[in-house]
Amino acid sequence: MTAPAIRYDNLSDIDLAARAAAREAGAIRTITTRNNQRLFRAAWSVLRSHTDAEEAVQEAYLKAFNRMADYSGKASLSTWLTRIVVNTALDHKRAAERRRAALYDQDIAVIEDQRALHAANSGAAQSPEAELARAELGRAIMKAVARLPDDYRSVFVLRDIEGMSVRETAQAASLKEATVKTRLHRARHLLRDDLAVDIGGIIANTIPFAGADCEAMTQRVLSALTPAQTGD
Repeated sequence: MTAPAIRYDNLSDIDLAARAAAREAGAIRTITTRNNQRLFRAAWSVLRSHTDAEEAVQEAYLKAFNRMADYSGKASLSTWLTRIVVNTALDHKRAAERRRAALYDQDIAVIEDQRALHAANSGAAQSPEAELARAELGRAIMKAVARLPDDYRSVFVLRDIEGMSVRETAQAASLKEATVKTRLHRARHLLRDDLAVDIGGIIANTIPFAGADCEAMTQRVLSALTPAQTGD
């Protein structure tokens, strides 16, 4: 008799982590697909580069899956992963700053490539004019978020864009909850002054990581962790 298929979406965080630690492809795919966008946005909030954020997320996933057996369930699996991603992105940022400092000491000019932003997938048909206006507003908001001071930007992305609770944001960023609230209030104030528009309903569409980006990240992580199963 054939065993029933596992419904990974219905598993608890502890059970899902245990199966991922055992390198079950279905568990790994469920975790990455569920968390790709949040983790990308968290990394971007630190690095402000699409390519660098992708690299940090992939590295963080490999760290996390190699440590998945240590997951205790004290925080949600998503929050646990977000903290690993934030720490990985900070490591990347510090390494980049050390490289820039070394180049500066040698009087070598550093020019960073400008990476194209990926447009969010949208199932709703819109007029060319509406699409253009939305894209222009999205770019303006993303630039405004990128201009926020580092401490405010990370809290804003996790709390307002990703919708994490104050407690989850504090856990992920290793901050006190009161600090999260203070920084979030200041970030919102700075953004509204910068944009002079109401950012409420549209901000979540400005740092997209979905569709092909999401699937590509999942495939890269699966290939690294379960090479024999990836083509199944």
